[in-house]
Amino acid sequence: MPQIVCLDMEGVLTPEIWIAFSEATGIPELRRTTRDEPDYDKLMRMRIGVLAEHGLGLADIQRVIGQMRPLPGAKQFLDQLRADQQVIILSDTFYQFAAPLTRQLGQPTLFCNELVIGEEGRVVDYRLRVRDGKRRAVLALKDLGFRVLAAGDSYNDTTMLREADRGVLFRCPDSVSREFPQFRRTETYAELSSALLEPQ
Repeated sequence: MPQIVCLDMEGVLTPEIWIAFSEATGIPELRRTTRDEPDYDKLMRMRIGVLAEHGLGLADIQRVIGQMRPLPGAKQFLDQLRADQQVIILSDTFYQFAAPLTRQLGQPTLFCNELVIGEEGRVVDYRLRVRDGKRRAVLALKDLGFRVLAAGDSYNDTTMLREADRGVLFRCPDSVSREFPQFRRTETYAELSSALLEPQ
């Protein structure tokens, strides 16, 4: 059976964009991510509110993203993985954020979401590609006859990992690994590659 690897982006291949933006702006609320908050809509509503409160827009976030680089070793890991495997990045980030980082990663296929931008470049809403998109992408790939291997680091990855034929956690918070002990936890790209690709 052909197989395909599905990876989360932030926390697995790149730093967390909202944490980088929090550090650049000095706004501590924006450090909160899906590693801390399982309810994605609640998290995004908070972020949009904080941006409005501080008068910040898409261009401000994109300036920070423009200075970001993939995690050390991520490009090499992805290159080695793609030499033998088909890979899709399944992320809850946004197309307006991802381009500078995916270019540095060699333009892997990316499924993610879209921000709704209002007047003066303000972030006014967000639009999911589909609800629970990571899990549904894995299910669709399995329906197409693929064996699916998946890796992520956050609460929002766990439904994807549960549906995959093999699910692996990478550098996840202790709270996530305690709540989901069925998924092997890895800390290095060598461990992740081995955990994903080891024989059944």
